Amino acid sequence: MRPVIGISCYGEQARWGAWDVDAVVLHRAYVRALESAGAAVVVLPPVADDESVDAAVSRLDGVVIAGGADIDPAYYGAQPHETTDRPRPDRDSTERRIYASARERGLPVLGICRGMQMMAVVSGGSLIQDLPSAGYGLLHREAPGTFTEHKASFAEGSLVAAVLGGTEAVVNSSHHQAVADAGTLTVTGHAEDGTIEVVEDPSALFVLGVQWHPEMADDPRLFEALVAAARRP
Repeated sequence: MRPVIGISCYGEQARWGAWDVDAVVLHRAYVRALESAGAAVVVLPPVADDESVDAAVSRLDGVVIAGGADIDPAYYGAQPHETTDRPRPDRDSTERRIYASARERGLPVLGICRGMQMMAVVSGGSLIQDLPSAGYGLLHREAPGTFTEHKASFAEGSLVAAVLGGTEAVVNSSHHQAVADAGTLTVTGHAEDGTIEVVEDPSALFVLGVQWHPEMADDPRLFEALVAAARRP
């Protein structure tokens, strides 16, 4: 049977047909990647209370925390930079609880871009709010809505190195923020400019965050590894 993987999503104003409304949306690439890897996919919308999140997560075999808008800097005790996105409080609070609830239940977790940053923040870490302003240039995104490719290196013996079959890869990025401090998580990957690219928990079966976007690349291994972990008893 296909394991059921829940994935977080956006709450945004969206238009289709005759409608222009507050909507729950997600790039279909995430769903395609998970389905191709063997998962049955459930979308987890931003909701108002932790009880609803816990009820949903309790029925899952694994979770993906998706990319998207910047996390409210108040969650890691910082003032917003002028480039930081407006807060999405419902999404922030929902994803914080999704991650915490998944960890409490020992579920496999994959965080992607913002998802990795959320994992770090929930684990007591903090973020660099704007890489260009911090002197990192445009290696990770030349313009919103675009991807850049760059090299990443991984720690020997890490989960990410095992999944990707080595300690180096070329990855695709689209972000202007990054993890400054991973909190209780372990940093196991860096970009060529020193930016943190991977965090994980070596004590867990599968808890992995990556700063790039595997759903937009032709490499299913991270999703296949998540699904394999979700199938384990």
